[in-house]
Amino acid sequence: MIYTRPKQKTIRFGLGVILMALGTHLGAAQVRRPITFQDLMKIQRISDPQVSPNGQWIAFVQTTVKLETNKKTSYLWLVPIQGGEPRQLTQGDGSDSRPRWSPDSLSLAFISSRSGKSQIWIIPVDGGEAHQVTSIPTQADGVIWSKNGDWLLFTSKVYPDCPDEDCNQKRLEEVSKKMVKAQIIDELLFRHWDENREGKYTHLFLVPTKGGKARDLTPAKFDSPAFFLGAPDGYSISPDGTEVCYTSNRTGPAAWTTNNDLYRVFVSGGETKNITKDNPGSDAAPQYSPDGRYIAYTSQARDGYESDLFRLRIYDRRTEKVQDLTLGFDQWVNSFVWGPDSDTIYFTGPERGQQPIFKTSVSRAHVEKVLDGFNDNLQVSPDGRWLVMTRESLTRPAEVFHWPLAGGPPAQVTHANDSLLAELDLHAAESVTTNGALGATIHSLLIKPPGFQANKKYPALLLIHGGPQGAWDDAWGYRWNAQMFAAHGYLVMMPNPHGSTGYGQKFVEEISGDWGGACYQDLMAAADYLEFLPYVDKSRMGAAGASFGGFMINWIAGHTNRFKALVSHDGVYDQRSMYGETEELWFPEWEFKGTPWEKPQLYEKWSPSNFVQRVQTPMLIIQGELDFRVPTGQAFQLFSALQRRGVPSKLLYFPDEGHWVSKPQNSQLWYKTVLEWLDRHLKPEPGQY
Repeated sequence: MIYTRPKQKTIRFGLGVILMALGTHLGAAQVRRPITFQDLMKIQRISDPQVSPNGQWIAFVQTTVKLETNKKTSYLWLVPIQGGEPRQLTQGDGSDSRPRWSPDSLSLAFISSRSGKSQIWIIPVDGGEAHQVTSIPTQADGVIWSKNGDWLLFTSKVYPDCPDEDCNQKRLEEVSKKMVKAQIIDELLFRHWDENREGKYTHLFLVPTKGGKARDLTPAKFDSPAFFLGAPDGYSISPDGTEVCYTSNRTGPAAWTTNNDLYRVFVSGGETKNITKDNPGSDAAPQYSPDGRYIAYTSQARDGYESDLFRLRIYDRRTEKVQDLTLGFDQWVNSFVWGPDSDTIYFTGPERGQQPIFKTSVSRAHVEKVLDGFNDNLQVSPDGRWLVMTRESLTRPAEVFHWPLAGGPPAQVTHANDSLLAELDLHAAESVTTNGALGATIHSLLIKPPGFQANKKYPALLLIHGGPQGAWDDAWGYRWNAQMFAAHGYLVMMPNPHGSTGYGQKFVEEISGDWGGACYQDLMAAADYLEFLPYVDKSRMGAAGASFGGFMINWIAGHTNRFKALVSHDGVYDQRSMYGETEELWFPEWEFKGTPWEKPQLYEKWSPSNFVQRVQTPMLIIQGELDFRVPTGQAFQLFSALQRRGVPSKLLYFPDEGHWVSKPQNSQLWYKTVLEWLDRHLKPEPGQY
C-alpha cells in the first residue's frame, strides 16, 4: 500500500536542548565551520574511566584514529579526580585498554597488544615501565584484580577439551598449518556476530600478579562468562577474594535460548553453584557489594527474549533470597555500581533519547532519578561523595565528568576535544513529537545544518535506528553521525518509533510480530512532519538506516515512493531465508512467534522480498562479509532483484567488516559513498566533506 498523510504535528523543545545550547557557548564569537570526515577522525575518543581506590585519580582510555595507517591506537591516561592536567601513562606500539587499579592504588593492570598478542600488563602509576604478566597463547582480555592484589582474573577463548596452555598452543599451531581450511561443524552458533568461533569457548582464568601459568576456573564446553552485547562484565570477585561469580548459559543450546544464569565457584576450585536457576530468563552482570553480603545483577523474566525488561536484583549470600530493587520502574537497567555503604546502587537507564543516572537501595527499593543527560561508564568514589562518568551529546563527544552527590552541576574533568569543537558549527538536537500509531506520541531528534536560515529550503533525511529495540539518543556517534549529514546540507530527523527503548516496556514490545505495522506508520508521520516544515523541500527527501533500520528501508521501498533516495545498510530482505542464515535463532523466533516452518505467516507478512516488484526508488545497499547477524545473502538477493528490475541501485560491499563499519579508511569510503548517493538524487546545496 502507499501511505496516506495524517494531520500535521507540533514541535517542542526540551530542557536537554537548552542545556546543550549553553554547553556550546565557548568560542561562539568566532566563525565556525561544518564538520568534515577528517574532523570526525581527529576526535579523541574517551572511555572507561576508573577511579583509584584511594579516591585521588581517574584512569581512562584515550583512542586516537590514524587515518593514514588505517588504525586506532589507544593509550592509558591519568587525571586528578577533581580535574587538572591529564598525564599520558602508556605509549609505544600496540594498543592499550581496560585499565584496572591495584587495591593499593600504586599500579594499573591493563590489556595490551604491544607484544603482538592481547595480554595482561601491569604499570606503576608513579613512573616506570610496564611489565607483561600473561603469555597465554589464546590471548587475554577482561582483566580484574583480586581484592588482596595477589592474583588477576581474566577471560580467554580456548579449546574446551584442552587442559592447559600447552595444549591450546599446539591446537592453534595445528590449525594455522592446515592446508585444508575446511571445518566440520556439528552444532549451531559456530559463528557469532563477526567471528568464526572455530570450536573455542570463553573461559575465566586466574594468574598470579607476579606472572606464571594461568589456571582455567571454568573448564567446560560452555561460554563462561556468556556473551552479552553491550552489557557490563559477566563476572566479579568477592571482596574476601575466595569466590567468583559469573554468568553462563547451560540450560540449552545458546543459539535458541537466552537463559543465562549466575554461578558461584570458589577460587580454590570445586563444584559450581547456580544461584538463579529459578528464573527462566537471562541473569547477568554480577557485582558483589563492598561488604560481600550481596550480589547485584540484571535480570530478565522470559527466555528467548533479549529485549525483555532489564530489572536490578540482589542475591543475599547469607539467606540465599532474591530481592528486586526496581519494582515499578519501566525502563531498562543498563550499567550499575554499588555505593561504598553496600546499600545504595546507582545505575543508568534509557529515557527519551537520554541516559540519566538513577539510584535505588537494598533498604529502600525505590528508584529515583539523580542526574539527567546522557551518562555512561558510571563509577562512584570510595568515600561515596562523587559520581564519575562520561557525558556526551550530539554536539559533544564523550568526556569524563565528576558530580558531587551533595548537589551542584557536573564538572568536566577531561578536555581532549575542546579546541576542535570550538571550530565546528554543530546544532544541538531539537526535541520533536508527532502523533504515531496505536495512540502513541512519537519522540524524535531534529538536527539543522550549519548556518541554518529559516527562509531557505533544505533537503531532508530520515534516519532509522537498528534493534529494533534500540533508540536514537542525544549522544555522539561515529558510524551514523547525524552532524556529518547535517554538515552536507541536510535537515536530519531521527525518530524513535514503536520498539524504541526509553519510552516504557509496553512501547518496546509493540514492535514484536509487527515489524512493518505501527513502526512504519510512526516513521511516515515523522516524514509528514518534515514535509510540513517551511524550510524543507519535500521533493528532496531521503531515508537511510542500518540493521532493523535497513529492514525498514527495504520495507519502505515496497510501500511508498515519497522518498527520492534510500540507503539500506545490513538490512533484512527475506525473512524466511534470514532465519536460515543468521546465528541467534532466538531473535527471529521471538519476533515472529516461532520457526518459519511452524509459524510461516509473520515471516511472509513482514518480508520485503514479497513487495520488491513495487520498488521504484533508487537505493544504495551496504553489506559486510563478516556480518553474521544479517548475512550477505540478504543484500545480494535485494541487489539482484533491483538490478534485474532496472531500479537504480548500487552495492557497497566490505569483505573485511561485520555488522558495523569500523576501520577508519572503510568508514571514510562509507561516508563518501553514502553522501555522494544522497547528493546525486537529492541535489542539496554544495556541502563540506
